[in-house]
Amino acid sequence: MTTPTRWSRRGVTAALLLGAATAMGAVPAPAQAQPYPSRTITMVVPYPAGGSVDGVARILAQKLQESLGQTVIVENRAGGAGGLVGANSVAKSPADGYTLLLQASIHVVSPFLFKNAPYDVVKDFTPITLVAAGPLVVSTTPGVPATNLKEFFDLVRKAPDKYTFATSSFGSAGHLAVEILKREAGVDTLTIAYKGGGPMLTDLMSGQIHLIADPMVSSLPLAQSGKIKALAITSPERVKIAPEIPTVEQSGMKPLDFVSWYGLWGPKGLPPEIVAKLQSESAKVLGQEETKARFATLGFEPKPSTASEFAKFIADEMARAEQIIKDAKIKTE
Repeated sequence: MTTPTRWSRRGVTAALLLGAATAMGAVPAPAQAQPYPSRTITMVVPYPAGGSVDGVARILAQKLQESLGQTVIVENRAGGAGGLVGANSVAKSPADGYTLLLQASIHVVSPFLFKNAPYDVVKDFTPITLVAAGPLVVSTTPGVPATNLKEFFDLVRKAPDKYTFATSSFGSAGHLAVEILKREAGVDTLTIAYKGGGPMLTDLMSGQIHLIADPMVSSLPLAQSGKIKALAITSPERVKIAPEIPTVEQSGMKPLDFVSWYGLWGPKGLPPEIVAKLQSESAKVLGQEETKARFATLGFEPKPSTASEFAKFIADEMARAEQIIKDAKIKTE
């Protein structure tokens, strides 16, 4: 087992950009016997079917299959905190472009949270492209007498022992967003980490927990049906799919721009021509109006990028996550 390295932002950026440059042609790769792809591509999702990561993966896999002319399947390999089992299977796969990882932002947060991760998120993966991103909905249980975040945190400060916060997964975007809000509000309420969004949302509906931040695909239908109460959305402006939900700033707090994002990786050493092929085909299908419409139903927006842009984005996100974890004093597992 390899203990994850503590990366400085400069070091992460250099390592990622070097990997992206290598993938894009700085180092020659062995010639391919047949044009890529010549057989089925497996896109690994390190969670059970039905969640937001799985939803993003299935849209991208279908569109890539149509564009590439080869079968692209989604394989759910759940297990381990933060999706470690599925991600590790990709890290240990041949660098031939036939096994890929579709994962959320928690993938690059893991070095700061999970001491026994069996891989290095920078050295053992090749960044291909950012895929999609979307804001989170901050919600409470319907019985809480608050109509915005300011009123909610006023209640918490008056009776802190009455309230419990939650996240669907330790280290997820929702977890970090909740910790930011706690810090801004000046409260130190317990945050419970669930093993999945379903149980967390069930407990929120029943009033056993009192604050979450979760992707729109899972929480918005419940909010619009009155089963949970949406207090804010973590985007600078209101979104078209839910114009009734105010921004964090409009809900009485400091402005917050925080998204749940999803990217595509391959194992380390992925040949440059394969990275280029996957990146260009992904950009093409993510730009299609049909793809944009399908992502919109999940509360996401396609965000195609070059491999080098994705590498820099990852470095910036790792630096941001490390600071949030440090400020919030989140204990590692």
